[in-house]
Amino acid sequence: MSVDTNAARERLQAERARVVAEMQSLRDDLSHSIEDLADEDGNDSHLADSATETLDREIEQSLEDNAEHLLGRIDAALGRIDEGTYGRCERCGEAIGEERLEALPYATRCIECKRLEERG
Repeated sequence: MSVDTNAARERLQAERARVVAEMQSLRDDLSHSIEDLADEDGNDSHLADSATETLDREIEQSLEDNAEHLLGRIDAALGRIDEGTYGRCERCGEAIGEERLEALPYATRCIECKRLEERG
């Protein structure tokens, strides 16, 4: 099997742009929610409102953390394309299935090695 690295690069770059835009949106939302914590007179809002805002900020922070992790995986996959190792399982060295790379272009393991990893 020969992986079309040009198509993979395009998919990864498009996904990277989407993740970066999502991260920026999350950061914007997070900064707005922090500003909204205080009433116009500078006093803290109602306790229940503060709890809701805190939960919202924590969710947004978790989403941003996940996006950063995904961005790292995408960048690593782009690096593997540059190195010529893209599409090879990092564990067994065999080709990663085309369907798997289509669904998860930053995959580092073939489906069999991934199953073994998940079984522990």
